[in-house]
This record gives sequence, structure tokens and C-alpha cells, in this order.
Amino acid sequence: MIARVQDGLLLAASMQENEQSSRNLQEYQNQAKQLFRKLSEHSPPRCSLEAGPMTFHYLISQGVCYLILCDAAYPKKLSYAYLEELQAEFSELYGKRVGLVSRPYAFIEFDNYIQKLKKSYVDSWSKRHLTSINSELQDVQKIMVTNIEEVLQRGEALSVLDSKAGNLSMISKKYRKDAKYLNTRSTYAKLAASGIFLFMLMMYLRFWWLI
Repeated sequence: MIARVQDGLLLAASMQENEQSSRNLQEYQNQAKQLFRKLSEHSPPRCSLEAGPMTFHYLISQGVCYLILCDAAYPKKLSYAYLEELQAEFSELYGKRVGLVSRPYAFIEFDNYIQKLKKSYVDSWSKRHLTSINSELQDVQKIMVTNIEEVLQRGEALSVLDSKAGNLSMISKKYRKDAKYLNTRSTYAKLAASGIFLFMLMMYLRFWWLI
């Protein structure tokens, strides 16, 4: 599904029943629409949302959110490679018109490209394909991963999650800095103790020889 971040307006979509999914596709669609309504300009540009046996991955670029639903086991790198290709094509075709439309699914004809691109990723599990795109992808290890039900049930904006992620990063840096400081102090204390011991030993030996 592709939606405008500003107001959550759906611009294009492509649906396909997943026989292996244990949950109804309608539930996932509803979750996706709720998610779009929570997006803002402060939302993380990339995020993965766990939804039971499935995972939502989204990419935000130029005020547009590109969202896909995959099996949880599907490689994250391939998911974001797919989203990047969607974003590049959609932006080239409709980028200048996104802010002008007012009706849902204004670019529904984009489904043809979505289906075509999806076919090209059918063999994406193969080692050959993974190797060929691996060097072209951005690092996805640091992309935020959370649970979509927690986000939707708490009514918490994704911008808040992004803020929390930033706070955790700051706390982690402070912890490392404090640990380094304590280690340095410990080293100095050990050196000082060794110095005092050597000084006392030398003084003892000196007086011992005088006696």
C-alpha cells in the first residue's frame, strides 16, 4: 500500500491473498490504514513492525509512505530493496502530483508495476540474487523493529518511538562514557597503589641497609 504521510490518503495498493497466513487479510489491511493515520513528518523514515507470523516494512520518502506485508522469515534487506525500487518508480511517475490529489487510489494503475516488480522478487531467496543486491543496499541492521499491535493499541505515534530510540541511544552512549571513566579511574588507582607500595618497599630497604 502507498499512502500520503500528510493525511494518510491511500494513493495506490496491490492486494494478494496469502494462504499461509493464519490471520485474515482484512485485519492486516485495517492495521495498515491505522498505521498510515499515525504517521507524521517526524516518523522514522524506515521501520519494521511485527504482526504475528507476518511483518510490515515501510519506507517514507518525499512525504509518501510505501508499505509492504511479508512473511516474517523474508529477508529484511530484500524487503527494503523492493521498497526502494517502488519508491524510485512511483516518485518519477507521480511525484509532482502527490500533493494535488484528493480522492483515494488516485494512482491505482501503479498496481501494474507493483505486480511486475513482485514477480521479479519471486526468486529473491536465491543466493545469487541476495549477493547481487547486497552491495547496493543501505545498512538495515539499525532499522527500528517494534510490534504493530503495541503501537496501535497504545495509540502511540511513531514519532514517539523514534524519540525513544534516540533516548536509548543517548543513554547507551552515556553508559559507555561512564564505564570508560570508571575504568580509567580504576587504572589510576591501581597505578597509585603500586607506586605507594614500591615507595614503601624502597624506604624499607633503604633503612634496613642503614641498620
